[in-house]
Amino acid sequence: MIFVHTEYYCHLQFQTDHRKLMSYFYKFRQLGFLLLTVSQILRGAEYRVSSVPQITSALSTVKPGDTLTMTNGTWTNVFIQFAATGTASAPILLRAESYGGVVITGASNLRISGKHLIADGLLFRNGSSGSGDVIEFRGTNGESDSCRLTNCSVINFNPADSTRDYKWVSLYGTHNRVDHCYLKGKKHSGTTLVVWLSVKPNYHQIDHNYFANRPELYGWNGGETIRVGTSDWSQYDSFTTVEYNLFEECNGEIEIISNKSCGNMYRHNTFIGCQGTLTLRHGNRATVEGNFFDGRHAVNSGGIRIIGEDHKVFNNYIAHTDGSSLKSALTIMNGVPNSPLDRYFQVKRAVVVFNTFVDTRYTFNIGGGKDAELSLAPDSCVIANNVVYTTTAPIITYSDIPTHHAWQGNMMYGASLGIAQPSGIMIVNPQLALSSDGLWRPANSSPVLNAAQGVYPFITTDMDGQVRDALPDVGADEVSPAPMLFRPLTPADVGPPSAMIVTHALESGAGMETVRKFSLAQNYPNPFNPATMINYELSVPGHVTLTVYDVLGREAAVLANETEPAGLHSVRWNAAGCASGFYFAQLETGGQVQVQKLVLTK
Repeated sequence: MIFVHTEYYCHLQFQTDHRKLMSYFYKFRQLGFLLLTVSQILRGAEYRVSSVPQITSALSTVKPGDTLTMTNGTWTNVFIQFAATGTASAPILLRAESYGGVVITGASNLRISGKHLIADGLLFRNGSSGSGDVIEFRGTNGESDSCRLTNCSVINFNPADSTRDYKWVSLYGTHNRVDHCYLKGKKHSGTTLVVWLSVKPNYHQIDHNYFANRPELYGWNGGETIRVGTSDWSQYDSFTTVEYNLFEECNGEIEIISNKSCGNMYRHNTFIGCQGTLTLRHGNRATVEGNFFDGRHAVNSGGIRIIGEDHKVFNNYIAHTDGSSLKSALTIMNGVPNSPLDRYFQVKRAVVVFNTFVDTRYTFNIGGGKDAELSLAPDSCVIANNVVYTTTAPIITYSDIPTHHAWQGNMMYGASLGIAQPSGIMIVNPQLALSSDGLWRPANSSPVLNAAQGVYPFITTDMDGQVRDALPDVGADEVSPAPMLFRPLTPADVGPPSAMIVTHALESGAGMETVRKFSLAQNYPNPFNPATMINYELSVPGHVTLTVYDVLGREAAVLANETEPAGLHSVRWNAAGCASGFYFAQLETGGQVQVQKLVLTK
């Protein structure tokens, strides 16, 4: 069996009009997802399990590298304790026989506890927690270390009482990962996904997940989609990374993401029609980089809210937001003198640079929340090299007057400024044009080109992942001919294999042939030996080629080369004659191309 350290099972998907597979390899390198050297070990045993007692029995003898395959069917009122110890090179896998085939319902829970464990492909649907949170990274084997929840879904797992508080996913321990999961329809109190802190940092990774349809809780707390920490642990380091996630209509409360610890990274996420903000609620030294916000003019849709010290906010694109006050596109809060842990610390040394704001109802709210208690204005903050293009006034609201504040190199246009114009703001049309990808970007004659001021050495790229040159452009976008590595995410980029098809069919009663998009799903199982299923769908009929290449770009198999009807298609690849390692499946039709990484283990 072959594994790659930390990323052996990573699902990366790109769309491009280039036909040469090596262009994808370039993108992988630029993203930093390197194909690391791997080592071969003997393939572990597989246990097919059809009940919780069988899972328990298998775990009593399981060894590193072994797999527990849950057989397809409906699992009702189950409490699964996935407690074992794998190794970095040979994790222990608990997986569904096929995605969507193992449906967990009723009063059910999953506990992941131990080291180097992977839970893959489970679907929790239309039930509720039997006890505690639905999925917890702790159990009979203690808290988890280097464990993973991947390709799983939790859909409408709600109690009858909407005020009952439990979480859908609780991360304990260290170095755990939640990726390519789909969490939809949480209607009751309690954060959807929460990171719990201890005296040592977490180093968790939360990536490529699809969070959808979290309705408003109407007046009480506990409606965050992600929370990293708690107020009482907020001065401790977590070093959690939240990246490449899609948040769609996550409206539970003002805090879509709630940062309540130190040293965390929030980057390359996409927020669509969410009524709230990415909120740095407690803690210090967070980085908010390269996120895309499209409020779609939803009521109370906002951007980023800052509280605490030494935060960096840069390369973010925020558009079409309708929120005001604390739900403005960018809010810097006032603080409480000698604030207790659960109130508001003064904002100090925040750096808000190289962001783009388009069609935002209220853009900047400085000193937000000022009252008799929140009396400390933001101090020693920098707002530099941002572009604002909006017709709604005022662009800037001073709820309180910041101290030792610096405006530098900003360009704003379309509405009244709202404050006396400082030297660091130019009232000039940035000449943004709507590009083919739906984003407003600088035209060739734009004054933002090469106009940035000041030196910010921590910023080396733009929102697209393109390198900023020696004369950077103002705003989130550096005009460049280089390949774009990042873009707003769509459902095709995140979540489990064919998540939207499967869940749509389950929820509507439609057949599996329901067509949603052109896409190449992640193969299943992955890693595999020697055979795997590859699913893809076509929105219109057309000629299709599905080819598998090795890491050197050599053709390993041609699985389809013919005209096919619209709909969902499946192909089985038997790689018995191929060597262990990484392969890439490339689907091409009508000038569209998608690629998935496959891992063959022997």
